[in-house]
Amino acid sequence: MNPPPAPVGRRAVRFPGLLRRVLLPLAVVFTVLAASGWITSGEPGTPDPRTQRLMAWNRDAIGGAELPSVTSSPERIASFFASMGHRKWMVLAERHPEVVGNLDGVPAEVRYAANRHALNRARQEELARTDDERLSAAGRHHAGRLANRYASLLREDRRILSFDPSGGGRAAEVFGDLDTAHRISVVVPGVDTDLLTFERTRMRYRSPVGMAEALHAEQTAADPDRESAVIAWADYTTPRGVGVSAATGELAAEGADRLVRAVEGLPGEAPVALFCHSYGSVVCGLAADRLSDRVSDIVVAGSPGMRVSRADRLGTDARVWATRAVGDWIRDVPHLAVGPLGHGTDPVHPSFGALHLASGSARGHTGYFEPGTDSLRNFARIGTGLLTTVTGARGAPLCTPESTVGLPA
Repeated sequence: MNPPPAPVGRRAVRFPGLLRRVLLPLAVVFTVLAASGWITSGEPGTPDPRTQRLMAWNRDAIGGAELPSVTSSPERIASFFASMGHRKWMVLAERHPEVVGNLDGVPAEVRYAANRHALNRARQEELARTDDERLSAAGRHHAGRLANRYASLLREDRRILSFDPSGGGRAAEVFGDLDTAHRISVVVPGVDTDLLTFERTRMRYRSPVGMAEALHAEQTAADPDRESAVIAWADYTTPRGVGVSAATGELAAEGADRLVRAVEGLPGEAPVALFCHSYGSVVCGLAADRLSDRVSDIVVAGSPGMRVSRADRLGTDARVWATRAVGDWIRDVPHLAVGPLGHGTDPVHPSFGALHLASGSARGHTGYFEPGTDSLRNFARIGTGLLTTVTGARGAPLCTPESTVGLPA
């Protein structure tokens, strides 16, 4: 009788089959991603373009002075640029647009100029990709959409404060003049925000650009004698859809770090109000205890929670306001926190302790910045400091002249 095959022999026969079952699907996925343009080929060990640009910045100098680290504080960055003249500003903006355009503390006009250079470069790259036969039809179509978006952002009347095309992309745009504004408002959006949803033609006021544009117009109408500026700040990576990433605070924590630096890098000393929509309110909640003292107000709309049980645990002296519109589905999201899941108490619940704003005619989860709504009117009054005209959920004023004594004008 022949002896049974050794175990090693059995594994040797089956192992190739296992390899095929594991590696073949991975090879298919890789091929699809590469054909769609999501994976780029490069020499082994070659740094990605973003790293290459940072390395070029670190190696450079101007007027004999080394350039500051990109991790330097916004105050240090502002001090460095203040030591130079306008000509050197523009040299750096042209030489290192992707760095200068995203560096908090750099003068706003320099960032605008740098981001025009970066947008032009990115647009040319995407236009080239639209004719690249190595990409799938879907990849070429996506490149065309991005090229069109960049062309829109390059219009002469636009002030792009930050621009990063990596991943889904990030951006921030200014309405008004940051250098002369008496008050500054920052709109922090929620999930599914990237370069392609940064602005919209349809459902215009559901995009960060539309929200900021509407708020700036309303603030100008509310207080035409004092100039205000509004920033559409979509400069963090947001969750895709209402999934696990939206139910946790990981992306919000990264966004909070970026928001803190962004506020620190704003010019002047004008009071700042944050308007945080949906998941953006999680970002604002995690940033609250590190925000500059110039932040006078934090307004949350359609919030899933701010990762604290009460407003007084946010660690900020800023006033905290909350509103939720009729029909906003966020009310059905469980407002709890279990380990990393959930964002805590509903900010419009009385136990949270926020000032409860009227939203009135606003409808649904994305209607808070629609012109003509009570929510937008209240946002504008907060943004301009006209606190005695802000109305609560029952239509009555929330602040009296006595309660606003000593507050930022």
